[in-house]
Amino acid sequence: MKSLRIVFMGTPEFAVATLGALLMNGFNVVGVVTTPDKPAGRGRKIKKSPVKEFAEFSYLPLLQPEKLDDPDFVEAIKKLNPDVILVVAFRKLPEQIWKIPPLGTINLHASLLPNYRGAAPINHAIINGESVTGLTTFLIDESIDTGKILLQEKVHIYPHENAGDLSARMMKLGARLVIKTLEGLANNSIIPVPQSTLLNQVEKPRSAPKIRPSDCIIDWTKDCISIYNLVRGLAPDPCARSYINGPGGNFLFKIYECRPEETNHSLHPGEIITDGKSYLKIACGKGLLKVCTIQAEGRKKMSIDEFLRGFNIQNYKISSNPPA
Repeated sequence: MKSLRIVFMGTPEFAVATLGALLMNGFNVVGVVTTPDKPAGRGRKIKKSPVKEFAEFSYLPLLQPEKLDDPDFVEAIKKLNPDVILVVAFRKLPEQIWKIPPLGTINLHASLLPNYRGAAPINHAIINGESVTGLTTFLIDESIDTGKILLQEKVHIYPHENAGDLSARMMKLGARLVIKTLEGLANNSIIPVPQSTLLNQVEKPRSAPKIRPSDCIIDWTKDCISIYNLVRGLAPDPCARSYINGPGGNFLFKIYECRPEETNHSLHPGEIITDGKSYLKIACGKGLLKVCTIQAEGRKKMSIDEFLRGFNIQNYKISSNPPA
């Protein structure tokens, strides 16, 4: 089993836990593939991916192709002679790549497939108010997240957990599931299951597309629980956001932490309740949203009492739309 030749493909921090688990469990990682270095941040300095940093630290052979269908890259993978390609949070692979290893190309996905296929399953599960999600290892095929399932594990979502918290837990659980999957493939104890056999005939599986900037704007006509889940599902990045409009100007702000208050009121969505010192509540279509941590445009992230000490918000209103 430990003699399996594995090529690992991944980019973000989420993938590093699995790569580390492979090495700690004595698996033979013959190559690592990640994205090319790219400029990031305000200074636009060239930045390595977390997977590249870990691979270099571990002295692993590294490939960073611009295009995955480049003939030289395809040939380089063939020369590594992998028994398995393992993919965690990477790009869609062309057929000439995922068909190379005899045992198949395995993907770790952060949902219970076929539910939440797509690029942002953790975010969408929280946004939709799920209390349970999970992890799936499956064999990659020609479509996105549709291949035969190998193993799955349920993961509970805690009531006040945000996307960053859940991702941190799931990357460790996912690494463990990958090790179980490789062990099962090596001893022929896993029978791949077509996703069609798991499809609920009544309820259509939800999707998890990439988060767009427009998805981050809060609609204050919605109820406080829905808005609370949106904030959780987008924290700590890219964050749910809205606009403050008033006599001193109009600007964007992000909400990192909040609490819903299911209470009756006669306010219009976006109206503010505050003492100007220690609390800020925003009226929703139903209930109120108590803001705990906020970041105004051009300022640092701060607690709500810090924010109120430096900004008189009394005559302002919250809006879902930018100023005209």
